[in-house]
Amino acid sequence: MPSTPLTTVPSLPSSRSFPSRIGCDANSGYHAVPRRYRLHLSLSCPACLQIAVTHSLLGLEDSLPVVLLPAIPDRPDGGHSALHALYEASSHRHPGPAVAPVLSDSWTGRIVTTHSSHILRDLARHFGGDAQDRPLLYPQGAEKEIQAVERLCENRIDHAAQVAGQADIDEAARHSALGSLLRVLGSLEWRLAHQNFVLGDEMTAADVRLWVALVQLDTVHRLHLDVAAVHRIADHPHLWRYARRLAAHPAFGRHLDLNGIAHRHHARCQGLEAAGAAVQILDWAVHIADSTAVEPVRAGTGGRTA
Repeated sequence: MPSTPLTTVPSLPSSRSFPSRIGCDANSGYHAVPRRYRLHLSLSCPACLQIAVTHSLLGLEDSLPVVLLPAIPDRPDGGHSALHALYEASSHRHPGPAVAPVLSDSWTGRIVTTHSSHILRDLARHFGGDAQDRPLLYPQGAEKEIQAVERLCENRIDHAAQVAGQADIDEAARHSALGSLLRVLGSLEWRLAHQNFVLGDEMTAADVRLWVALVQLDTVHRLHLDVAAVHRIADHPHLWRYARRLAAHPAFGRHLDLNGIAHRHHARCQGLEAAGAAVQILDWAVHIADSTAVEPVRAGTGGRTA
């Protein structure tokens, strides 16, 4: 099957606020200083999971502390009480909920940014260092391809799977969404049959984003699909072997909060479960356990790793 181009999916607008960056504007005062900043993450949130994996891949445990938040926000507006003071200090009477992810500045007690894409890139570019055992997540010249994979995951996996499982829309729309999802999975299957990672034989940020999308597909979106659809999704052996391989990597598997994801989904979702809920694609719990015992998958080791 030919590989589908990864550059044709439009991005969705973001409603996030606090768009400052670390090290990008000399006038902002946000310089890359170890232990100055903190990440506030809820691992049940896909964006937070992506940041947590990136943080571990870069080995930033000592230089950039992480504050973990509950799986389900505890405020009526959908925000976290633990973040309320930060939001108020950063924007008086902030109109929206105090949500994660947040990158905060301990020197000023304010939020630097809530944009997950900014956080991911600033971690890699200003805190990642040059250690030989850390992957180069944003290699020079790969930004457009990484952005294309991000849009692909957002629109053609996450959104398409959600639409395919909506019981309150017409069957043609669900069928079209499922077809779009399967075409993308087929393209990724073809790629991963010939290379270790999405963009080649080196791990990049595109792999972190795709892995989170696959986690959501199997732990959340699958619950609203019929059995036949789930079997068709599962029928991509190289893709799911890749997901399993990354789950066994300590930087990935140890952040996977399956109970938290389930609780968050049930707290937010108003849709009905379908028969596909009984057909699990991967036993993620087993692979999480493996991540504490298996040697990490290294980028650029040469050859395929099963």
